[in-house]
Amino acid sequence: MTTLTDRPNTALLVVDVQNGVMRVAHERDAVVANIAALVSKARAAGVDVVWVQHSSEELPRDSETWRFVPELELRPSEPVVHKEYGDSFEATDLEEVLAARGVGRLVVAGAQTDACIRSTLHGAIARGYDAALVADAHTTEDLTAYGAPSPAAVIAHTNLYWQFQTAPGRTAGTVPTAEVDFSVKAPA
Repeated sequence: MTTLTDRPNTALLVVDVQNGVMRVAHERDAVVANIAALVSKARAAGVDVVWVQHSSEELPRDSETWRFVPELELRPSEPVVHKEYGDSFEATDLEEVLAARGVGRLVVAGAQTDACIRSTLHGAIARGYDAALVADAHTTEDLTAYGAPSPAAVIAHTNLYWQFQTAPGRTAGTVPTAEVDFSVKAPA
């Protein structure tokens, strides 16, 4: 259903599951376990896994905080997209990586819910991709000291509104890890 022609494939997009991001993430261990399960499912189904890695003052390249969490093992054949903005498409080669693989549908997981996950979802759908958010495989840190809702509320609200997201010729929505089925192909 993507509006991108000749792009029937799906990719799992794992966003910013890095040591510095996940260190104080809400329900970190459960989210990382769900992402690991998604990675296994995608690989078993022959679906591309694309990793996104953020760099910033807090996450300097090649630092321990910048590295992916040790529970997740990247394969050399899996692309890593380096970014400096919230939207994983902005000033990166993500579009080229996905186009080369014929990807028009994204299954999105990672961190942080209220920043890079939301930005990437909106960036994807605005660019013509179908974009499903894995409801129990994204997280954020506690920013209540700055007036934000609790992490659980941020996650619940994002799941609520993305469940009903639509755009002409594109699909969105949420799905729990247990119901993600990469073996189901998009209609031609």
